[in-house]
Amino acid sequence: MKQNRSSHVATVAMFFAAMLVIHLLTSVFFNILPFPIKPTIVHIPVIIASILYGPRVGATLGGLMGVISVVTNTIVLLPTSYLFSPFVENGNLYSLMIAMIPRILIGITPYYVYKIMKNKAGLILAGAVGSMTNTIFVLGGIFVLFSSVYNGNLQLMLAGILGTNAIAEMIISAVLTVAIVPVIEKLKK
Repeated sequence: MKQNRSSHVATVAMFFAAMLVIHLLTSVFFNILPFPIKPTIVHIPVIIASILYGPRVGATLGGLMGVISVVTNTIVLLPTSYLFSPFVENGNLYSLMIAMIPRILIGITPYYVYKIMKNKAGLILAGAVGSMTNTIFVLGGIFVLFSSVYNGNLQLMLAGILGTNAIAEMIISAVLTVAIVPVIEKLKK
């Protein structure tokens, strides 16, 4: 039991370290270069860990991703920071829910998608579903909890889902998941 817990902590720590590195590098990279889209890829280790180590590890890493979001939006103030941090002006408990719940769900949904379809197509779908879990629940949460952002316009929210970085993030997540998971599975054996 003790070794299993130690292994769990070590796994979470390694994936969390990867998430921090990805977050820092992409923050610098996407702010220096003028890309028209700025996809989030911090969720990819969460998706991969969920598939490889289960929903408990995935949800833990998703929660840590939510913490990264809260801290970042508290320190680096943007016009949308109040949507993800209760510690800035206009932020509240709903901000914390939007920052945390979708990220925790990223760590759960890919596991069950892959568990149903244990093949390459399942990996692709699990990566895409993990990414879309974040997008749909974050933007949906903003729509429901901060309705003034979209002025109650469901079409505007759906356009936000399809017109933002969502498609690029979904494709990147699917491709990297199908490329990385088999390699780590071989290394685990």
